[in-house]
Amino acid sequence: MTSYFIRRFLLVVPTFLGITVLVFFVMQMVPGGPLEQELLRLQMGLMQSGESAGSAGDAMGQVEIPAAAMDEMRRFYGFDKPIPVRYLRWLGLWPREMNAITVEAGEWKELQKGVKVRAVGPAGSTRRGDYALEWDFTDLHEKWEVAQVLAPPAGEADSTVVVAWLKFAGTWVRRMEDSTALRPGVWSALPGNVRGRVTRVDGGDWGIELDTGSVANRWKITGITEPDAESPAPRITIAWTRFSGLLTGDLGRSYVYAQPVGTVIKKRFPISIYFGLIGFLLSYTVCIPLGVWKAIKHGSRFDFFSSAIVFLGYSIPGWALGAVLLVLLGGGSFWNVVPLGEFRSVGWETFPWWHKVLDQAHHTILPVLSYAVTSFATLTVVMKNSLMENLGQDYVRTAFAKGLPERKVVFVHAFRNSLIPIATGLGHLLSIILAGSYLIEKVFNIQGFGLLGFTSIVKRDYPVVLGILVIGALLRLFGNIFSDILYAVIDPRIRFK
Repeated sequence: MTSYFIRRFLLVVPTFLGITVLVFFVMQMVPGGPLEQELLRLQMGLMQSGESAGSAGDAMGQVEIPAAAMDEMRRFYGFDKPIPVRYLRWLGLWPREMNAITVEAGEWKELQKGVKVRAVGPAGSTRRGDYALEWDFTDLHEKWEVAQVLAPPAGEADSTVVVAWLKFAGTWVRRMEDSTALRPGVWSALPGNVRGRVTRVDGGDWGIELDTGSVANRWKITGITEPDAESPAPRITIAWTRFSGLLTGDLGRSYVYAQPVGTVIKKRFPISIYFGLIGFLLSYTVCIPLGVWKAIKHGSRFDFFSSAIVFLGYSIPGWALGAVLLVLLGGGSFWNVVPLGEFRSVGWETFPWWHKVLDQAHHTILPVLSYAVTSFATLTVVMKNSLMENLGQDYVRTAFAKGLPERKVVFVHAFRNSLIPIATGLGHLLSIILAGSYLIEKVFNIQGFGLLGFTSIVKRDYPVVLGILVIGALLRLFGNIFSDILYAVIDPRIRFK
């Protein structure tokens, strides 16, 4: 059994890579991506600002984006490299360009406060190897100065020296920015990826030494754009690179929210888990006893009418049922019984505790019902059929022949074996945050994991879409393994070899 599960875990890797490769390549190839949407927004903005004349159709054809701007947008959205390189960069197996900037050859560019850089080389050359970076750290050395010397801490002989970026606030008054306390002789990190330390100058006043190698050595030339009508000189792109991607825990940065993908997703997890877990527990709590009772009462009026109700619910998608119930009960043309979506009411934090509980329950009823309705029929029928099959087995007839009461035969002998098919659904407990939540959260405007995925797909927020894909694929793959483990726990006869 151990070797079986080891193989299953090892198979997760190629399966996961196959899923991500397929989805990644499809997203890169389909039209209407983030670059096309950004171009459309720029064109609409230019049209509305009056920079293009004529009819709307003519204006769309007249608007032209400068080549330099196009290059910047391709680089921002990651479309400046071939698709295989983009995928390896997303995985973290290819160095990613961080904080890339583009300047004309020979033009000084302020990289950060106090640091300027330019690329120099033969006039008009478009070979990257012909150019080198020149640095100007003059402002950095002049404006990072000793601002204050503090008394030595108790029990120590050395003073603490405060260094700061000193800037004139008026004619004579200088203001401190980015102050940092340093210990004498110790190199410490200062803002802007530089290091500094304080030492005594000729045994007298304190002075500051700066190490700018961490800036100059990190950045390098990563690309060059040929000159055109808008930019007669070649444009040089410089950046610092590092291996950063999925394997390093970096899922990228959202185009829409301008935040790391992990941060965006993390905010939505509690909401989706809340609804998904309640819906999951409600389904199993109702459907297992209902399936058992239907098996015992097979062919009765109860079995017939309950089957009609269950399959009626199964025929209606959860999101559609939610929309209908909102129309009926949400205060529109009919009854005003439940709120029109959202997770909580405005000002929920200021409510007394009992009001918080009631308000949360008020906003929970319809979404949870929509989550659970589609699984009622499946779970109920699977439980009923499985129990009926086991009730017809020889060991059950033998138990009845021995005179055992019906309750003991059903719930002790047959019930445990009937749970084996149900274990398949239990394995997906790990992925309940995704189960049916995309459209349901859209209908109820619940800012959870599902609505985030829906919005990211519509707005082509590729980093967020891929982040959700990673989490969903891993949860589903490990959920299948969890189901296999449950098989062995429920039925001792099952052995994986």
